[in-house]
Amino acid sequence: MSLSSSTRTPSPGSRGAGRSAGGGSTRLPSSRERRPALAALAVILILLGAAGSALIALNSGNRSDFVAVNSDLEPGHRLERKDLSRGDLAGATGGMIPWSQAEKYLGHYTTGWIYKDQFVTPKNFTTDTNPPVPTNGALVGLTLDAGRAPSDGVDVGDKVSVIRVPTSNQETVSAQTLVAAAEVTAVSGAISGDKTSTNSTLNVTVLVPTDKLATVAAAAAAKSLVLGKLSPSTKTDVSRFGGN
Repeated sequence: MSLSSSTRTPSPGSRGAGRSAGGGSTRLPSSRERRPALAALAVILILLGAAGSALIALNSGNRSDFVAVNSDLEPGHRLERKDLSRGDLAGATGGMIPWSQAEKYLGHYTTGWIYKDQFVTPKNFTTDTNPPVPTNGALVGLTLDAGRAPSDGVDVGDKVSVIRVPTSNQETVSAQTLVAAAEVTAVSGAISGDKTSTNSTLNVTVLVPTDKLATVAAAAAAKSLVLGKLSPSTKTDVSRFGGN
């Protein structure tokens, strides 16, 4: 018996089969094989873009107008139409005042500082148009005849000096400033120089320190008071909210 070994060279097909069975393929995907994945990614990006555009359009459609202020307002400021501006917002508005309700707050007073372009809520204002009275202040009413106040009158929010002047039988008594700076909180009537006018008295309510209340009230009853209008920037002796 004789033994012999084959010396035939393996065919290219058998070599390829051997490598495939042993170590696995390291061939990179062809460009043709990558095309479906790129197409799927493009579709996903398009869908995300469309969803984002739809969300922006939806939010834009839900924007509403709210009340803001166009300048800094100090505590105790009486709100006027000229103080307000309109701004639009979307999403959570946190109880801000809708522009449609702006008229409702005219004549109310600010409860703290409000800054330019700030959107406001009901908590930024008093609940009614009555001027608040601080613990160290009092509101006192004055009735003034012609010559006892500026000829152009006084308005709510004006700063005035309350002065006691001598009456006709007190010629030796000097004028005395009772309140250096008080704020006018209410006004009614008017003083007119026209003799045919029915307006002869001006009724003014001013905020004074409590320790001056009795003196001012007594002088008001004796009709010996005169009001002098001061600069709007004057700091008052007492403030409705603890600041000027």
